[in-house]
Amino acid sequence: MRSPAPVLAPLFRSEAQALLLSELLLPGEEMSMTDLAERAGLPYPTVHREVARLLDAGLLVDRRVGRTRLVRGNEQSPLLAPTREILLTVTGPAVLIREALEGLDGIERAFIFGSFAARAKGEPGPPPNDIDLMVIGTPDVRAVYEVCREVSASVGRTVNPTIMSPEEAEEQTGFLEEVRANPVIEIHGGGPDAPAVDAGAAEDG
Repeated sequence: MRSPAPVLAPLFRSEAQALLLSELLLPGEEMSMTDLAERAGLPYPTVHREVARLLDAGLLVDRRVGRTRLVRGNEQSPLLAPTREILLTVTGPAVLIREALEGLDGIERAFIFGSFAARAKGEPGPPPNDIDLMVIGTPDVRAVYEVCREVSASVGRTVNPTIMSPEEAEEQTGFLEEVRANPVIEIHGGGPDAPAVDAGAAEDG
């Protein structure tokens, strides 16, 4: 069953397609089908179908190295640059934030919450003006803010970080109760052992 078109990016045929393209085109890397499925958090059959459509459209190219099939953006396609620009403002922020945070120590969990996450998960409402990022752990605060400034410049939306210790994230406050009650986009460390602020793992689509 095809997932619905994402609210943030109705130009894409499905949320799966938007996620897949973000993981592949924004870093600009060549990636195996298996790695792409893992990075996008999508079932392999879904990735296989979407890649086949995008190859037919000329937006992607592939090659084989032994038994491994590698795919990447087709630099000769006139659609590649505008597609990247659209992705930067929709599903792209999560990809860029995750990559930037990977090099920082002390982060136990990170996720996007607020209106951006709600629109990405299909909840109706006005387009988000900014991106709310929750970081739980003991990272270098200045480094987190620098990551947010860099991503903000790339995606054209301000990334607002909220940094909490694991103990603070377990508190019962009005703010945290609201975060727990609404959708989030997992960036790092989400799962069954995530801190109590957990508002649910991101869906595959």
